[in-house]
Amino acid sequence: MSAVPSPATRPATPAAASRTVVHTVRVEFGDCDPAGIVWFPNFFRWIDAASRNFFTACGVPPWHQLEATTGVLGTPLVDTRSRFVNSASYGDVLDIHVQVSEWRGKSFVMRYHLLRGQGSEGNSNGNDDGATLIMECEEVRIFAARRPPGEGGGAGGSANGNGIRAVPIPEDIRRMCA
Repeated sequence: MSAVPSPATRPATPAAASRTVVHTVRVEFGDCDPAGIVWFPNFFRWIDAASRNFFTACGVPPWHQLEATTGVLGTPLVDTRSRFVNSASYGDVLDIHVQVSEWRGKSFVMRYHLLRGQGSEGNSNGNDDGATLIMECEEVRIFAARRPPGEGGGAGGSANGNGIRAVPIPEDIRRMCA
């Protein structure tokens, strides 16, 4: 598996880039560690929810419905890279800006920018829009389907052929997300 350049150095593919969808979360007390800052795994939980929200906002049906019609059961993560810039804490409202920056045959690259909005406590970086960059993340995900019975192991698989496999990205989904 090749290394993915950092989100800050990898240019977007303008012709292939998608729309941007914003998913908002409020940081709760239980999301923070004893120091009062967001415990880092919570960022990845929110990013995963923002990924699914992106497809829903673009009009893609829920995965269980899509599996029944196309066999696609979701978009599992195969690679990730992140950069933490500022901390977030209890009471902050975070806007997660999500975009597909590159479509490939069976995989795609999603970019996330987590910003603390103007209304959050502790915002003081002086941007024109009042937002503070908290984190950047880039993920490579695949469109996945179940392996047919008897097909060899693979991700999540066992000797009886269970598991998933990467499948070509449906053209209608690419169009919905453009």
